[in-house]
Amino acid sequence: MAIEQAQVVVAGHICLDIIPSLDALAGRLEAILVPGKLNIVGPATIATGGAVSNTGLALHRLGISTRLMGKIGDDQFGSAVLEIVGARDAALADGMIVTPGEHTAYTIVISPPGVDRAFLHYPGANDTFGADDVDYQRLRGARLFHFGYPPIMRRMFIDAGDELEKLLRGVKEAGLTVSLDMVKPDPASEAGRADWPTLLAKVLPSVDIFLPSLDEILFMLDRPKFERMSQQAVRLRSRQAGDGDIMPFVDGELLGEISQRLIDLGAAVVVLKLGSSGLYVRITTDRSRLTAAGAAAPSDTDAWAGREMLAPCFKVDVVGATGSGDCAIAGFLAGLLHGQSPEEATITAVAVGACNVERPDATSGVRTWEQVQERINSDWQRHKVTLNLAGWRADTKKGVWFGPNDTATK
Repeated sequence: MAIEQAQVVVAGHICLDIIPSLDALAGRLEAILVPGKLNIVGPATIATGGAVSNTGLALHRLGISTRLMGKIGDDQFGSAVLEIVGARDAALADGMIVTPGEHTAYTIVISPPGVDRAFLHYPGANDTFGADDVDYQRLRGARLFHFGYPPIMRRMFIDAGDELEKLLRGVKEAGLTVSLDMVKPDPASEAGRADWPTLLAKVLPSVDIFLPSLDEILFMLDRPKFERMSQQAVRLRSRQAGDGDIMPFVDGELLGEISQRLIDLGAAVVVLKLGSSGLYVRITTDRSRLTAAGAAAPSDTDAWAGREMLAPCFKVDVVGATGSGDCAIAGFLAGLLHGQSPEEATITAVAVGACNVERPDATSGVRTWEQVQERINSDWQRHKVTLNLAGWRADTKKGVWFGPNDTATK
């Protein structure tokens, strides 16, 4: 596909991922990363990572014409990024921003089987990415602009997000639908101390589709509650096997509260990634807000307005979780661009995320659009919902749970 005809521009964070194979290792991370201990591992997968690569290449694999707009240095890692991206499609690398004298970001991904991942990350050129790096000429003809990972891009979160607001407002004024993904910063870092409620209040009026994970957005909007739930998770982990995440303490009421707050701040569609618990979607009741959602806005606002739903994950043999959330985002955006209903787009999202985790890297498990839909329509089994969804209604035929705020089921 010619790059001039791209439907989607994916901008933001990109890096080189170095993923050692840890199949021979078992146990928790703290039992592996012991000072002085030598762990014998398998060969490493070298791939591109970050939102630009993960979501962008997943969209490309799904058949959506995509342009990548990430910032790298003119070093060896930068050359590796261009080579990997260009091997997928030479046109994909044409939109990359190569800055002389800067260093390319990289991440060492530590992902043992059955354990949540840990990362060693150097942000590199991502920290200097600003609104002036976006070539607005390259947005012509595109319908949707997706930006990912501002919490690990310094210019995007300093000054309460002035630069991010400027960038997204400019894209919005160009007529594109704007989607935004986040990542949870290190609590002890500069990003961890940023004023996220103020930043979100400033940025979300320019965001049509907001797609953070639940723990990311809870950290940003209500850090005391996040820390209380995290402490509960640590105590639970000390009593039983598990990764100690906050999901055992999440319920439908919390999802409704968080999503309503984000809609009140300006987002039209809120998508919360719940890890192995699936994907939650809440949509504004304001049809005029949906209509104003840019070139990729849903044509049937009646089908989208006022919806609340959760789709559980599909069952697969998990090889690695790298990029699973980014690929689920790609699935949701592809569903929107294909004119799917919100239920269909949500199911497509969890399906693409499930395909992703069948491979160790971030995108090679993603199948074509037709293959994903064929697999969804087969007898592909789903995980049971383990969250407390009191007052919700399950549609076993569709494989979706509908919340008490869902206007279509009232």
